[in-house]
Amino acid sequence: MFARRKPGFPSGFAEQGVAHEPACHALRPCATDADPGKRKLNIPIDYAASSYLAQTSQAAFKNHELPASLRTSSKTKRMNLFQAINDALATILETDEKACIFGEDVAFGGVFRCTMGLTERFGSERVFNTPLTEQGIIGFAIGMSAQGHTALPEIQFADYLFPSFDQLHNEASKMRYRTASAKAFNSGHFVVRMPTGAVGHGALYHSQSPEGFFAGTQGLRVIIPRGPIQAKGLLIAAARGPDPVVFMEPKLLYRAAVEEVPVGEYELPIDTAEVLQRGKHITLVSWGAMVYVCEVAARAAKERLGVDVEVIDLRAIRPWDKATVKDSVDKTGRCVVVHEASRTGGIGEGIAAEIQERSFLKLEAPVQRVTGWDVHVPLIFENFMIPDVASKFP
Repeated sequence: MFARRKPGFPSGFAEQGVAHEPACHALRPCATDADPGKRKLNIPIDYAASSYLAQTSQAAFKNHELPASLRTSSKTKRMNLFQAINDALATILETDEKACIFGEDVAFGGVFRCTMGLTERFGSERVFNTPLTEQGIIGFAIGMSAQGHTALPEIQFADYLFPSFDQLHNEASKMRYRTASAKAFNSGHFVVRMPTGAVGHGALYHSQSPEGFFAGTQGLRVIIPRGPIQAKGLLIAAARGPDPVVFMEPKLLYRAAVEEVPVGEYELPIDTAEVLQRGKHITLVSWGAMVYVCEVAARAAKERLGVDVEVIDLRAIRPWDKATVKDSVDKTGRCVVVHEASRTGGIGEGIAAEIQERSFLKLEAPVQRVTGWDVHVPLIFENFMIPDVASKFP
């Protein structure tokens, strides 16, 4: 159902220093110019036609997770992902006088314009720039949250979070445990935002998907939204919750994902997955930008093979909703986990193992993973790194 594009480039990978020769030869083949029928599966995704995005107000209010009062009395506004995040941040600042946004260039709107206009609206004491020090940004945020503020730091790219990893892993995630859940000294009301994932030309330092590094960080939540409605509701809920949160925003979707977003404030559950479409033959589990690849793959499987696919958007990556995934896999008997990050060390490892243990007697086949390659993200070959719709059809 999935594969990688491989138009004869293994030797190029080796020449560019992306992977050594044995790894290049291990890459699986997929659609070629000699097979135009299969090649048609790897067409650009039409987000404007996606059923996973609310293209109309009526579709937006069919979301049963929205508050009933909002579904019956509110209006919607057409927004892309970065506009919805901006709207969520404005809502948090409006409703919480102790909330502050800070990071590199956020006072100017940020690289992706997510904080545009917030300095003018809320003042430079609540939305302000910091020096270029990720460790300092997160250390400062932990101190703010420990003293009762709502800290909303931004890391300019997820690739830059590593200098701050010690602060997140050893301080933010452990503070409640160390203080025996003291209300006056913990690191809740702390959300660090960052753009993540491939964008087609980001290469080594602007296209990584590092969510897997947090798999063993207890006490920390990791959330990756797939679209504007989700981003707004999840971000507001995260900022009001008791746990420190890493909020990763797929940069590919900042302008590509557009939908009708309810006006006004609302929260969405940050600890449950969402079943995007029901099926009976196989379960696809994914998150972020890869959800839309799954949508196209599911449609192709239905049309070409008659396979009825169930698609789950995990949303919360750490901790993830084991019950929803188990119920689905128990029904379908098959599961594929899809993500951009490399295969080794990716979140898919833990998910596949957990499903294998919990649903062993229901499985008709081993759990499969479709992921990025275990190589650095190369500039000219970035599009070959991430999963796309497969050519493995009759």
